[in-house]
Amino acid sequence: MVRTEALRALPVRESLPALSRALRTHGAAVLCAPPGTGKTTLVPLALAGLLHGGPERRVLVAEPRRIAARAAARRMAWLLDEPVGASVGFSVRGERVVGARTRVEVVTTGVLLQRLQRDQELAGVDVVVLDECHERHLDADTAAAFLLDVRAALRPELHLVAASATTDAAGWARLLGDAPVIETPGVSHPVEVVWAPPARPVRPPHGMRVDPALLTHVSAVVRRALAERDGDVLCFLPGVGEIARVAAQLSGVEADLLQVHGRAPAHVQDAALATSPEGRRRVILATSVAESSLTVPGVRVVVDSGLAREPRTEHARGLGALTTVRASQAAGRQRAGRAGREAPGAVYRCWTEAEDGLLPRFPAPEIRLADLTAFALQTACWGDPGATGLALLDTPPAGAMSAARTVLEAVGAVDGTGRATERGVRLSRLGLHPRLARALLDASEVAGARRVAEVVALLSEEPPREYGDDLAAVWRRARAGSDAYRGRWRAEAGRLAASLPVAPAAPPGPALTDDALVGLVVALAFPERVARRRGESTYLMASGTGAELGAGSGLRGAEWLAVAVADRPVSSASARVTLAAVIDEASARTAAAQLYSEGEEVRWESGDVVARRVTRLGSIELTDRPVRSPDPDKVRGALLHGLEAEGLELLRWSPGARNLRHRLAFLHRQLGTPWPEVSGQALAARADEWLEPELSRARRRSDLSRLDAGQALLRLLPWSSGDAGRLDELAPERIEVPSGSRVRVDYSADQPVLAVKLQELFGWAQTPRVGGSPGVPVLVHLLSPAGRPAAVTADLASFWKDGYRAVRAELRGRYPRHPWPQDPATAQATRHTNARLGR
Repeated sequence: MVRTEALRALPVRESLPALSRALRTHGAAVLCAPPGTGKTTLVPLALAGLLHGGPERRVLVAEPRRIAARAAARRMAWLLDEPVGASVGFSVRGERVVGARTRVEVVTTGVLLQRLQRDQELAGVDVVVLDECHERHLDADTAAAFLLDVRAALRPELHLVAASATTDAAGWARLLGDAPVIETPGVSHPVEVVWAPPARPVRPPHGMRVDPALLTHVSAVVRRALAERDGDVLCFLPGVGEIARVAAQLSGVEADLLQVHGRAPAHVQDAALATSPEGRRRVILATSVAESSLTVPGVRVVVDSGLAREPRTEHARGLGALTTVRASQAAGRQRAGRAGREAPGAVYRCWTEAEDGLLPRFPAPEIRLADLTAFALQTACWGDPGATGLALLDTPPAGAMSAARTVLEAVGAVDGTGRATERGVRLSRLGLHPRLARALLDASEVAGARRVAEVVALLSEEPPREYGDDLAAVWRRARAGSDAYRGRWRAEAGRLAASLPVAPAAPPGPALTDDALVGLVVALAFPERVARRRGESTYLMASGTGAELGAGSGLRGAEWLAVAVADRPVSSASARVTLAAVIDEASARTAAAQLYSEGEEVRWESGDVVARRVTRLGSIELTDRPVRSPDPDKVRGALLHGLEAEGLELLRWSPGARNLRHRLAFLHRQLGTPWPEVSGQALAARADEWLEPELSRARRRSDLSRLDAGQALLRLLPWSSGDAGRLDELAPERIEVPSGSRVRVDYSADQPVLAVKLQELFGWAQTPRVGGSPGVPVLVHLLSPAGRPAAVTADLASFWKDGYRAVRAELRGRYPRHPWPQDPATAQATRHTNARLGR
């Protein structure tokens, strides 16, 4: 019997007529309804015709999480006073509870994608409801794009509803073809906001790290809430580790502690979604799974840490991880709303009101952040490899799509054009990430399907951290254990084993040991993460990234590892290994065969050319031996690299060569083209023009040291234009002064310098100029008879008139044997003493 009173209490019932009209006239609608209004439970029942008549329809409801799918199905079945599997059922990975009479089926978005790939028409389905669209999960965005394709090409009568408590209604309406937006006002009770920041500053989240001081503060705020308020307390934390630490700090409180997250056992999830049987207060520590879709009865207080987890992917390193971020304003509203579903409540926010206004409005779409390998395989199987024709709210980043395609090509899932291969279609239907699907298929050819499925299930249903970092030991513990994880793992292993074809005979060759099989499976899934030891606990992965084991790891000392799970802290050059398996070199080379290379390597190393024949597995050097006669082109490349790394001083620079370079640099600054730029960078870029043929004949550093740089530079002069012949005119190497001496000009400074003894310039009224007309006056350094600087001028006429008298007064007594005439303008220039002049 339908629970009429409970249904009447759901505010969304007032929006049902408008929703029905929108679907009749447009075929799609956006439903915005706050938490607790019944959008997840009442709307699907009404659309299916299960309430008070109406046309019978089959409705598919897509939820982002398994826990939400199960809970929604149970709640709808309760409203109908039926068991789950009658009129309402659910399907999640590894579990399906539906019956012949089922008209509403709740599925995860991942299950929906699998169905669409198998049956693009969704035969028999009349309405699809995409719930919690605001969370912008990648699977949900992909499913929406595929469904819009189905409506446009195959089934225009298929109805779509995008439903959420807080979303970008305008964006979804545009995506659904300007669909009507149906808004349901909430009847949520008032929620008082209490700003409860820590008394002292805490460090912001960094990678997966959360400042322990913040967790201590959150624990204190929970205790405060228990003392100041009635009812159950729902506390939001970013992850399982933080939940466990806060739970430990709340030991002894007068309340039942429940830990709710995606990996929590079903009985714990059920306990959180049910009223406490004995009326005891509860403290529910939860991740973001409790933000939406779930009604947690009895909650009057929310304590919000203000943190959430988002995926991050380093495509160049092949590493993906979750990172801790500040939760968005939308998430904050969702969380706070949990306190006002049944009665007035309060939310304690562990940050300041001023900080709140600086938070992002909505969470970042997963498509912008995540590894897109699975998404790229889905779109390839759909027939749109680049996702260019799909209706998506956000375009997938080109770099992430390129990295995804590289992976898919390596595992044989797509061809050179990006189209899905037959193998790729098979991989996509295993309900796994393509990497794990590849490992499942390929490893099952050399080992029994059940054993391989068990190992892959360890990677698909990641084990608790307390199991340790040695995957082989984790496998043994899971087999022998009796905890909640073992149940999930065995169910997933059974699902995967059933998805494999029955082998006609045992795999050829001797059976692999458990440890060897674990290493092979991980290496097949993550070939770029096979790693070789380079220190007691440090490794180099084939990707080129360093990896480091944690303190006390039982894997220390292993020569080779296959790394299953690792993340790289923002400030670290190395990845931190959290799950890996020992592997031997032969298995590593088999699994990562596409990374194997063998060839001659010639490089500039330790100051000279080093030529070796090297075998590598990605960045891991396996063997090397010297090469006596290396490829001349590779030698030339290594020498060029040496010139770039150590500079042109590797060549032989005589004083004349240096002066020529300075002269050319001066002319380039002064006149530009056709005079060449001769900076180190410019000369390195034009090595072909001025260092040949000597460079191609060189074999080592010593050969470079014999290469005359001055002669080589002459090749860069503008011979073709005829300007080369004007070099001595425009930038003379020497200038003849009145004494008859030819004095070298120094072009190394910004302004050319002529350093000459003062007596040799008597009678010279005009400062010489270089660089053409009008040219640049040289800077004259007037020297004493001993060759020491006496004065500097770029205007000789002015110096003779104003400056000479002071210099004469200072130096005449010090150098009496040299001429110091009163009128230098008319005196005879000389480089000799008075006595020599008198002869």
